[in-house]
Amino acid sequence: MTLLLESLYLLRQNKTMEITPELKERLEKLQSKYEALGQDLNSYLDGLLYADTIKYWEYVEVDTLLSLQKPKTQFPDEKIFIMYHQITELYFNLALHEFEQIGNHSALTGKFFLDRLTRINRYFEALTHSFQIMIDGMEREQFLQFRMSLLPASGFQSAQYRKIEMYSTDFVNLVDKDFRDKLSGNESIEEMFEHIYWKAGATELETGKKTLTLVQFEERYKEEFIALGNQVKQKNLWQAYLRLQETDQSNPAIIAALKQNDVNVNINWPLAHYKSAVRYLQMKSSDVPATGGTNWQQYLPPRFQKRIFYPSIWSADEVANWGKAWVDKTLQELR
Repeated sequence: MTLLLESLYLLRQNKTMEITPELKERLEKLQSKYEALGQDLNSYLDGLLYADTIKYWEYVEVDTLLSLQKPKTQFPDEKIFIMYHQITELYFNLALHEFEQIGNHSALTGKFFLDRLTRINRYFEALTHSFQIMIDGMEREQFLQFRMSLLPASGFQSAQYRKIEMYSTDFVNLVDKDFRDKLSGNESIEEMFEHIYWKAGATELETGKKTLTLVQFEERYKEEFIALGNQVKQKNLWQAYLRLQETDQSNPAIIAALKQNDVNVNINWPLAHYKSAVRYLQMKSSDVPATGGTNWQQYLPPRFQKRIFYPSIWSADEVANWGKAWVDKTLQELR
């Protein structure tokens, strides 16, 4: 494109130049493209000639990005808290971008599936490794004070994370494990949503009632979640895997990537949060409740939720001890 712009500029300046075969071929392709759209190529070429160059800071919107941190207190470490959560949401959006490509692919191949799933795994692994920023990157005293200005907001309210769950597996696997066995298999997304696992994690510790965090979250996203659940019934990652050829379904690399995805999202990521909660909220006398009043002691440990996206690819023993080894190891490290 640089050669083309230089050539066009010289032509406009009435300077002689050689029309190389390469330049001629590009012009002919552009002509065909815009003719098919019913557009005049010359007008678009004028636009290229007069357009300003792209600058990094404008393309990435650096100034806008750096204007999105609006602390509610004067504690310096609150900026770390805000920015890390914003980074997390950007990674979640990258993952959703890959899920959509897999689900919407009209001629899905094992290679495409594995390449995109590997990207998703890479995003979550980057997040999990970087979560040390949250675990050790803030002063505990500052956190325990500025967090009181954030009520009732909570990371529990990350809609993109909930969407990642729905894009990953059949909705039934998101139903609370204590209710899952009671399902007939004919329930609608709307019916199953009423028993989705994460509602149990947003209850008041004393009364068991819905927290304001959960009430506001459902008011904002319930209809959107139900609509997405219906939309991805046949487009979630598991259903996409079942559409692959049998040779791809039995491919050890694809099975390993699915297992890694299950571990990344349902064990490593919640466990990183659990480590942070223990670091900041666990005390000798009693635990400090989370900002949204969520029951983090029962909600975050993977072995309590037994949330598994792809249960049929795991052994019975692995399912029975889901996440236990990770939690035990973490508690040992924190003692």
